Amino acid sequence: MKTLVMKFGGTSVGSADAIRQSAEIVRAAQAQWPRVVVVVSAMSGVTDALLKAAHTAAAGDADTFRSIAVELRTRHFTVLETLLPPAAQSRARAEVLAYLSEFEALCHAVNVLGEASARALDAISSLGERMSIHLLTACLGLIGVQAEPIEATELIVTDDHYQSATPIVDLTRSRTQARLNSLLERGVVPVVTGFIGATEQGVVTTLGRGGSDFSAAILAVALDADEVWIWTDVDGVMTTDPRIEPKAQTLGELTFREISELAYYGAKVLHPKTIRPVVERGIALWVKNTFNPQQPGTRIIKDNGHVVGSIKAVTVIRGQTMLTVEGRGMLGVPGVAARTFGAVARTHTSVSLITQASSEQSICFTVPAAAAATVIAALRDEFRRELEQQDIDDVSAMENVTIVTVVGAGMRHTPGIAGRIFSALGAQGLNVIAIAQGSSECSISLIVDATDGDGAVRAIHGLIAS
Repeated sequence: MKTLVMKFGGTSVGSADAIRQSAEIVRAAQAQWPRVVVVVSAMSGVTDALLKAAHTAAAGDADTFRSIAVELRTRHFTVLETLLPPAAQSRARAEVLAYLSEFEALCHAVNVLGEASARALDAISSLGERMSIHLLTACLGLIGVQAEPIEATELIVTDDHYQSATPIVDLTRSRTQARLNSLLERGVVPVVTGFIGATEQGVVTTLGRGGSDFSAAILAVALDADEVWIWTDVDGVMTTDPRIEPKAQTLGELTFREISELAYYGAKVLHPKTIRPVVERGIALWVKNTFNPQQPGTRIIKDNGHVVGSIKAVTVIRGQTMLTVEGRGMLGVPGVAARTFGAVARTHTSVSLITQASSEQSICFTVPAAAAATVIAALRDEFRRELEQQDIDDVSAMENVTIVTVVGAGMRHTPGIAGRIFSALGAQGLNVIAIAQGSSECSISLIVDATDGDGAVRAIHGLIAS
């Protein structure tokens, strides 16, 4: 029988109206699909509040987590009171109160110990999803959809890499099928917590960035689902940020490589780890808008290596600093690049872009501006001797730069794309500081001055429409 997995993000369950809309979407889907599984995020903003409580408690603040508990109780109860008649609220209220009691106990322990371990943070940050499944389940019951709230700790088995756990595929598959198949066969909709799992010993873990989307992918693979629908607050993946370019449009289709590039370079799209397990198994994946469900959304498809076309989208990463290690003494000397990025790695800083001329006299790369001073100090320490001997002239920084990335798998098979990009920028008087392009030619990244970022996006976006 055909199986559909639907995931609703934080904005899709962020208010009583949003939860009611999501419930109606589930009811409509159940009329078309014999088996429907729902994965739910925490209400928008709740996970951030939970983590703030944990960190302030660890810092010695014994009051903030208690006030946050009051705020969360008020928010969840207000939604229940808006959605449900008094007689239908009791079970969900009891569940929310139990989780908030657990939250306060965990934060108190963190406060006493004076530290929040990764394991403690997972236990605390998991509570948002554990509350929200009861709100949506109650709403579904009110409109005649038989549903059951299920914590993913019963289904998704992970390693103990807290904060970014990896699922154990075989165990997850067997537990998921054993727990959910009987419900699905009876027409019951499982409403499952996103973002979380548990070790084999039952200790709560979280799946890291894109965790709830990843949960949907994991369950889809475990159940051999036919499709996954990710419900969010946009019509799909867009050609660029509509706040920069009002002419931005929703893309009907993207390949796995394209959406991976967009995710890496700052677009509000699915994290690659969400997409890979679904697309590799031929499961259809869609991004849709909870608040505009009539729109078809964006479909993510497998790479076939023969896409013909040109630019699909353009995105931007702000707040970057470009660092340059340069010197004539670097020419032909082995290991300079390894030492450079080894020093960066020791600062636990992620490098956004790398470019190097074939002369090997300089290496340029970008890092988040907040980390620039730390990285420069590490590089100058690493190359102290070379700087003294003037084999390396300098480790310099160019502040306030922006990365603009042009994405399109078809660019590889379409001559002249780079020329058109630079012509469009030149026509607007915009200067490119540096450029990087991978051998796959799925993306071209340009470094421009921060003041030119929006103009560069608009100039390049004009090529999509033309």
